[in-house]
Amino acid sequence: MRFIEEAVVEYHGFWGSFWDLIWWFLMVFIFVAYLFALFAIVGDIFRDRNLAGGWKAVWIFFLIFFPIVTALVYLIARGKGMGERQVAAAQQYKTAQDDYIKQVAGTSPAEQIAQAKALLDTGAISPSEFETLKAKALA
Repeated sequence: MRFIEEAVVEYHGFWGSFWDLIWWFLMVFIFVAYLFALFAIVGDIFRDRNLAGGWKAVWIFFLIFFPIVTALVYLIARGKGMGERQVAAAQQYKTAQDDYIKQVAGTSPAEQIAQAKALLDTGAISPSEFETLKAKALA
């Protein structure tokens, strides 16, 4: 019994104290934040069309071998452009999405009725077909 008590007293384990736990969570948070920054930087390096391929390779090389210092230098030196490129990419994505939605959604009911009326006026469809198209557009 005494052996078990001594083993328990000597072994504090991974969660030895409350402050060890706090320190561990802080380190995990810092590491995850660093990974987010690293992926944002790498994405920005390859998104930048004004940066030549050789310079992209230099930035990647330094990010691999001197990661924290290079990340800080990159954010200080190119942070403003990084934000501008991100905004431009988001705007381009939004425009493409809006165009796709307009293409898929088709025309409004009023436009469909106007098109059906034009077909009726030219004699391409009968009045009963016009009413059917009109009912379908309003449904």
